Amino acid sequence: MTLPAPRVPHRFRAAALVAALATALPATAQIASRKDLTLDGARIAIAAAGAEARKAGAGGVIAVVDAGGNLMALERLDGTFPAGARVSTGKARTAALFKRPTRFFEDVIKGGRTPMVALDDFTPLMGGQPILVDGEVVGAIGVSGAQSAAQDDELAVAGANAVSAVLSGGSPVTYLDATRVNASFAKGEPLLENGSFKVHASRRESAGQAEVHLHETDVIYVREGTATLVTGGTVTEPKTIAPGEIRGAAIANGEARTLAPGDVVVVPAGTPHWFRTVRAPFTYFVVKPH
Repeated sequence: MTLPAPRVPHRFRAAALVAALATALPATAQIASRKDLTLDGARIAIAAAGAEARKAGAGGVIAVVDAGGNLMALERLDGTFPAGARVSTGKARTAALFKRPTRFFEDVIKGGRTPMVALDDFTPLMGGQPILVDGEVVGAIGVSGAQSAAQDDELAVAGANAVSAVLSGGSPVTYLDATRVNASFAKGEPLLENGSFKVHASRRESAGQAEVHLHETDVIYVREGTATLVTGGTVTEPKTIAPGEIRGAAIANGEARTLAPGDVVVVPAGTPHWFRTVRAPFTYFVVKPH
């Protein structure tokens, strides 16, 4: 007499199947490899952002976290308010965990998505930037306490780009799609800044102040609109607003040019320049090589 095979409960059969599949799969299918940000990498980010802050005469607290949002390194520049340490760490953690610059979330909330502020461990303020290596988020940097929210963001971008360049074995290739570029021109803001150059999506609705950048050359490419640009001459009522940055009411005895779409103007460092008249909207790329 042949006895029937014992009935195996379903849960045990499922477990046996999972075990058999795990045995059959190669080890690489069971363990995912990933890149990690080292302490040296965190220090590179802080050094790059700190160098840019000092060059601009700004303060700030710079925090770097790993991909899980855990604090790795922090530096507070002299004169920065103490709470900046907590804010910069929050920005870095948000950028790492959500894998997006915190500028994105600030814009979303300004656009009316206020329920997002209820998220835990969330600091939706400009100045947090993911650190990418070969397209993978390995950590993030946050900056708080510079001269403006926009400068917080600029310093964070500089720090993140420095790490990406070193760990990727060269300068990172940056792609900015048309949607991002057009959105930047709508507001007038930096597109990209690192230790080698800056690219700004600039916008003017009216005439501005006379300017002198003692340490930066402006390469201007006109995108739309027309304006009268005055260069050279003497700045009237000059005031130093930051190290290497002078502003004034106007320019006397300068050379005036009418700019139109497609025109390019190179303004060397130390040369006064002034948009005397503007036909809005006037948008233009500014590249500032270091």
